[in-house]
Amino acid sequence: MSHIRGRFQKDAAEAVVRYTSSLPFDHRMYRQDVRGSIAHANMLAKQGILSTSDAKILIDGLKAVESEIDNNQFDFKIELEDIHMAIESRLREIAGTVAGKLHTARSRNDQVALDTRMFTRDAIREVQTAIRTLQKALISQASKHSAVLLPGYTHMQPAQPVLLAHHLLAYFEMLQRDFDRFNDAYKRSDVMPLGSGALAGAAYKLDRDYVAHELGFSAVTQNSLDAVSDRDFVIEYMSCASLCMMHLSRLAEELVLWSSAEFAFVEMDDSYATPSSIMPQKKNPDVAELGRGKTGRIYGHLLGLLTTMKGLPLSYNRDMQEDKEALFDAHDTICASLSIFAGMIETITFKPQNMERSLGQGYILATDVADYLVKNGLPFREAHAITGQLVNHAISKGKTLETLTLADYREFSQLFTEDIHAISALRSATSKNIIGGTAPSQVAQQLERARKIVGN
Repeated sequence: MSHIRGRFQKDAAEAVVRYTSSLPFDHRMYRQDVRGSIAHANMLAKQGILSTSDAKILIDGLKAVESEIDNNQFDFKIELEDIHMAIESRLREIAGTVAGKLHTARSRNDQVALDTRMFTRDAIREVQTAIRTLQKALISQASKHSAVLLPGYTHMQPAQPVLLAHHLLAYFEMLQRDFDRFNDAYKRSDVMPLGSGALAGAAYKLDRDYVAHELGFSAVTQNSLDAVSDRDFVIEYMSCASLCMMHLSRLAEELVLWSSAEFAFVEMDDSYATPSSIMPQKKNPDVAELGRGKTGRIYGHLLGLLTTMKGLPLSYNRDMQEDKEALFDAHDTICASLSIFAGMIETITFKPQNMERSLGQGYILATDVADYLVKNGLPFREAHAITGQLVNHAISKGKTLETLTLADYREFSQLFTEDIHAISALRSATSKNIIGGTAPSQVAQQLERARKIVGN
């Protein structure tokens, strides 16, 4: 661009223009750029650095540019390098030479830092909305299946009976931690960098607090060098997104297992599954598998940006342009994944009869037998050993703990009486009547708490 070429005597090579341009992806920050520029123009006028009439021309022009982009009437020219220069160039065409005054007391370094922070704040709120939608789907299914029991697993071995609602609410808790983490990340995104200039601040009497207030920031940056070179907030967003996707991936893994013929605990709705190209009997949980796979994609963005930033000296370096594509793709991926998983959970069919049948496998009431002996006066370690012997005895007889006779039990301890046969999966779950436990009364309280958190 001739009006900013300055000391350069020739234009960049065409290949360099394509290589260095961020416009193909950072154009999506145009609303943030316009908002930031309007606040900057208002502040310049308030401080007497710019006349009120010039500020009005600039603001009207910026709104016109935003309208053109909104209505797909804007010509994005790749040679203009980025969204900031693209908007400024079009503003010059609309407003004339007064457009050149907009960049007073501002550098693209603090301008892009501002836009990126504003985008990240918006992205965090969008993700949190999507998290709430998935949490509500989990609550809905937990409420519908509040009395359903299934095996809980450790090491993928049947361990103890739990309520399906309790299991689903475990993912609610994971997502709630994600929601809270994003809240924390928001605080560190919510700091206004404009006024930092290229790296040293601005030689004008600016009112940075005014700009922060206009743009809804809670604070302003305190060091100009740090402000233009900081991308911690983007890395933190990706870290939060990575943790959230890890939780989705764990849920996906369970749904993949549970939808298999070996488990048959759930059936995916047809709209969230795919057929095989060769095997007509197949109903593949591809949507869940893709969510599991996309987790690695976001991990990659996090590691990539950490690697980009680790060797950069102060202050701004062009390497930092690499944050945009990673941020945008991570945001699109996590929002799409949360939305898809919400729909998948809402439409999934649970199969309580198969879950109940699985409760009879793996001697899942063994811990309850040990607890029975403890309550009758035996130290737990002795009770544990006796119960292990009982399990071996049942296996050798081809029986379950429930089908062993009282005589079988009394071979191993005289503490067993007829009431040992009262042990059941429901009694086992009901006995865990402690805060955080799987007892129906506790799960009912957990459900009520969850509803309050999401505002239902």
